Amino acid sequence: MRRAPVLQSCSSMARRMWIRAALAAILWGLGAAGAWALEFTADQITRVDGRTRKANIYYRDEMWRLEHFDPGPVNVTIVRKDKQVMWLLLSRMKHFKTVPYDPEQAPKVTERLEGEVAREEIGTEVLDGHPTTLYLVTVEKPGETGAAPATELYYQWLATDIRFPLKLAKKDGNWVVEYKHVKLRAVSDLLFQLPVNFRPLEEFDDRSRDKLRGGKM
Repeated sequence: MRRAPVLQSCSSMARRMWIRAALAAILWGLGAAGAWALEFTADQITRVDGRTRKANIYYRDEMWRLEHFDPGPVNVTIVRKDKQVMWLLLSRMKHFKTVPYDPEQAPKVTERLEGEVAREEIGTEVLDGHPTTLYLVTVEKPGETGAAPATELYYQWLATDIRFPLKLAKKDGNWVVEYKHVKLRAVSDLLFQLPVNFRPLEEFDDRSRDKLRGGKM
């Protein structure tokens, strides 16, 4: 009878240790998942030199898709960093144009900016329903051969609940990108593939040239 409290104590301790181990495993898994991949959808608003552009963005690490609101022949851009190409979709014509990948087009959606050398906390603000911390971030970019690195200053609004930069702006104000209705969720592979019924624009151009040549003859 005297052993019962001891057994109960050992059982309770073992249960607490198991719970702690399970929680640690869950937290580790969540951390590993965050380190492995970033997937989200959002409304992207970009302002450059006073001109505003809007698009829906579907993002997954090495690839992303922009569905543009601007009028124009290209209404969808698919970027495949893993393939080092960008596909410009002309949906009305059911054609696409392939161009080389441009690193300057990569969305700055990580907490730490590439080339970041310093950050200073400025204050707090609520954006799109999310609490954010405002930082002044210093970034250094490699200069031309023999030249000193170029320094750029950015304001970054980092959402503290989802650890996502909802807004980023150059200090001089001539470039701003903002994300609204951000949803961290899995994104379908199909969004980053070429539509099966789309033809290369180069092929269309070749046919047009052949027709012109035939007409001249």
